Amino acid sequence: MSLRNALRRGPDPRTTPRPDGPQVHPVDDYRPLHRMLLFGIQHVLVMAATPISSIFLVSSTLHLTPALTANLLSAAFVLSGLGSLLQSLGPWGIGARLPFVMLPGGAPLILFLSIAEQHGVRTATGAVVITAVFCFVVLPVFSRLLRFFPTLVIGTMIVIVGVNLVKVGALLVTGRPGSSGFAEPRALLLGLATVGCTALAYGMLRGTLRQLSVLLGLLAGTTVAALLGRVELEATGGGALLHAPQLMPFGTPQFALLASLPLLVYSLASMAEATGQTVINSAAVGKEPDARRDAPKTIRGDALVSLAGGFFGLPLMVTSGENIGIVRITGVRSRFVTVAAGLVLITVGFLAPVAWLVNAVPAPVVGGTALVVFGVITVLGIQMLGRSGLDDHTNTFIVAVALALGLLPILVPGVYGQLSPNLRILLESGVAVGAFSAALLHALFHRAPWRPRTTTAVGAPAVGTSAGATPAGPSGTDRETAR
Repeated sequence: MSLRNALRRGPDPRTTPRPDGPQVHPVDDYRPLHRMLLFGIQHVLVMAATPISSIFLVSSTLHLTPALTANLLSAAFVLSGLGSLLQSLGPWGIGARLPFVMLPGGAPLILFLSIAEQHGVRTATGAVVITAVFCFVVLPVFSRLLRFFPTLVIGTMIVIVGVNLVKVGALLVTGRPGSSGFAEPRALLLGLATVGCTALAYGMLRGTLRQLSVLLGLLAGTTVAALLGRVELEATGGGALLHAPQLMPFGTPQFALLASLPLLVYSLASMAEATGQTVINSAAVGKEPDARRDAPKTIRGDALVSLAGGFFGLPLMVTSGENIGIVRITGVRSRFVTVAAGLVLITVGFLAPVAWLVNAVPAPVVGGTALVVFGVITVLGIQMLGRSGLDDHTNTFIVAVALALGLLPILVPGVYGQLSPNLRILLESGVAVGAFSAALLHALFHRAPWRPRTTTAVGAPAVGTSAGATPAGPSGTDRETAR
């Protein structure tokens, strides 16, 4: 199906089945172009701070020139847009055909900078390429292990992801502890005002305007920031109107397997997180979650875009969690909205002034918006856990241990600082620790031949009750875990 036909106006997803065929699932529904662009811009504005801040962090750490910084910023937007198109359209089994938006940043960025400082930036870009290829190579093995990630494990992982992202949003509002201006009152005011305006828009408005409540809250927060003198326009790239990304801006990548080890180790955790995001995104749009069917498609999309990004000087590219929260808040489930977001991102990548305008949104305002959408992700994880048979004491114990281990490095930064670097990389990823702990305990308690009899919260005995089963029996997405 061509992109032109994909963007054609179609019926509202709340209508009855089409007269000329079967009912279209809301995730595959084509909306009017002007509405899709509005919703797409909402997605872009919420996630745009991440690629901008990531590139400026790279620039300040590696002491890059303004021209090179502008080149990387252009590449970040273009690759984010292409990745969003790939994940949303899902051609040839690459991309999950879900409303995903992609971006650079997070733990992969820190590892990229660490490799660049120790071995040179060309080796860091080579490490990104090696890691992307590694994901393709190990994906068949990883796919076979997905049967050990039932609803109980995925729900635990999503809660940890949500808490971690809420912390990220909070730090955008307050700044880092110990930094100058930490928790400055005006920044707190902007963050809380953005949250309040978003909640007010969602509660008072109806229809399309209510679906745009995240965007309206962000614009209202930016208006308050402008009144307080906190909006600054800073141009990059010499004020040029157009700017295309340059291939291999640092020169030909250098490939060193040992230097790439931190990213290779992290990629396993990244694949686990992509699995959780795929499941929670499927649930958000109303599709039956199937990790073994859809997660490999998401991971292939991440790996392919990261492979291209390595040749444009970027760190690993990943799917964006905040956009899943927007889908749930707004109720707009069409993947063609994130197709529109991808087109907007590509346009931003080539039009330098648009990037300046996006960059003008103050961090506390973006953080206030992030607190809302990331909080929604946490709630989605809690809802998933609620369908995972927590009235079984064994399942309660599994979740308790996994949450404790997964949240420890998030709530106590640097807790593993005295350990060896490679071990620290693994343990400091709270999402990976929580997911693998839950999967291991679930396998030991529910799949092992010696599994004990368990007792539910109401005292009824249950023999080998699985994570997805309740005393009344499993249903829906929980059937997989009750096998």
